[in-house]
Amino acid sequence: MSDVNHPCLGCAIVRGDTRTTGGVLARAPGFVLHAVASPSPVPGWVVLTSERHVRGWYDLEETPSRELGPFAARVMRAQREVLGAEHVYAFAIGDVLLHFHLHLVPRFADTPPHLRGRGAFDAAPSEHRAPEELEAAAVRLATALAR
Repeated sequence: MSDVNHPCLGCAIVRGDTRTTGGVLARAPGFVLHAVASPSPVPGWVVLTSERHVRGWYDLEETPSRELGPFAARVMRAQREVLGAEHVYAFAIGDVLLHFHLHLVPRFADTPPHLRGRGAFDAAPSEHRAPEELEAAAVRLATALAR
């Protein structure tokens, strides 16, 4: 089993050395926004990742801490407006990476009950969406956030 912290996957994503679906979609002071770095059952599942090594929300410096709420809200509004999400879940779990990351997971009218909320993390491989669909959702979000 590989260790995602040696070398650090979070640092590689922040620098742009590792490209998740759609690449870096947006930036705010102390954060990058990117698609989830694994197959996804939900188009538009994105992650706000801290630029620096911090274990949790409680370790963020003042400026990124101030930016987090407004940036997350802006992204969630875009997920609703551009992608048609009915709701967006926010999860800050922090068990793996050495970078704070906030998952913003949209829920759509056709999202099956077992994939709602925390269930999206447990999707079977057969439920993962096509890379082209995930890429298109990421690009639409990036375009909306660039305005």
